[in-house]
Amino acid sequence: MTQVQQTSAPAGRSDHLPLGGLLALGAAGFLTIMLETMPAGLLPAISGGLGVTESAAGQTVTAFAVGSIAGAIPLISATMGWPRRRLLLITLAGYVVTSIVTGLSSNFTLTLVVRFVAGLFAGMLWALTSGYARRMVAPHQQGKALTIALGGTPVALALGTPAATFIAGLIGWRSAFGVMALLSVLAMIWVRTSVPDFPGQAKSERTPVGRVFRIPGVLPVVVATLLYVMAHNVLYTYIASFLAPVGLDDRVSAVLLVFGVASLVSIWITGILIDRHLRRLVISSTALFALAVLALGLLTGQPAAVFVGAALWGLAFGGAASLLQTAGANAAGPAADAVQSVMVTGWNLGIAGGGVAGGLLLGGFGASSLAWGTLTLLVGALVIKIAGHRHAFPAHRE
Repeated sequence: MTQVQQTSAPAGRSDHLPLGGLLALGAAGFLTIMLETMPAGLLPAISGGLGVTESAAGQTVTAFAVGSIAGAIPLISATMGWPRRRLLLITLAGYVVTSIVTGLSSNFTLTLVVRFVAGLFAGMLWALTSGYARRMVAPHQQGKALTIALGGTPVALALGTPAATFIAGLIGWRSAFGVMALLSVLAMIWVRTSVPDFPGQAKSERTPVGRVFRIPGVLPVVVATLLYVMAHNVLYTYIASFLAPVGLDDRVSAVLLVFGVASLVSIWITGILIDRHLRRLVISSTALFALAVLALGLLTGQPAAVFVGAALWGLAFGGAASLLQTAGANAAGPAADAVQSVMVTGWNLGIAGGGVAGGLLLGGFGASSLAWGTLTLLVGALVIKIAGHRHAFPAHRE
């Protein structure tokens, strides 16, 4: 049986793209990103409400990320036999409960624990999304379906998180978490009415997570993903520090808006081309990102060049999650769910690693070193992607 046969949609499946269901998955991803990042814009209010310092309040974001890293592999491994829609609804119900408790909690330790639990649900949701979207469509539409299902991530980064911060300023940070709980309930209704149910895998069909790295192509995809995401977060996490020395510290929001809008354009382009030109897009994304960083590193003192670099960066990064997860799922074949849990872990390690590496670079060598550290990581990712022409990033899918 070929890989396409193993991952194809059920017999009789129409070529019609189920937009309602795919957008419901995208909404779930949108909520996940907003829940993860929203505290970053509310640190003064949260620290005051919980009686801790702002740096301590910032650990509510860290706790969520750690939960995502810790939860993806063991939880997906333990629930491979569960009906998929039930599992998806459980993750969203987890968002409802953890958002309510976070909004009501006056104890900092309890808040951290609840945020960690919310991260566990997030890790499980991200690992579910890729396989779910691909099972909803025919094989030649799987990349486009995944792009739509993952589209909530850049939308949340570009628009959702600033909007949530604005809403919290109007109604308070506790009520803002109440709004997130309500949105999660609405997402549950949307998923229940628009997303088809699929059975879990029988024991005989499951691939233990420990074996997925033996599948040709999987390890290069995971390592390339780790390097790419780490490169992004070295610069994104410390973008304000990067722009401050050249007098653009008051233009950070504008730079990030350009990045966000370009990311949305990237999603549209990726959705059109991903199923026919995956390898070219993967390599082009990394090369364009490297070009953007080179421009930012060499021409930071010129505001126009910074905005052009931010636009190129957004064009490179917007569709990256779809490209990399599609490559991972293609390489994995029937072990896609197990591999996606590893991909999610690698992605979140990249986020955490980028924050740590960026901090070390900034403290040890100054803001200008952020661009060159990012570029170094991107070169490593590009080499892996170019070299992985047989199994990881083939020109044609068998």
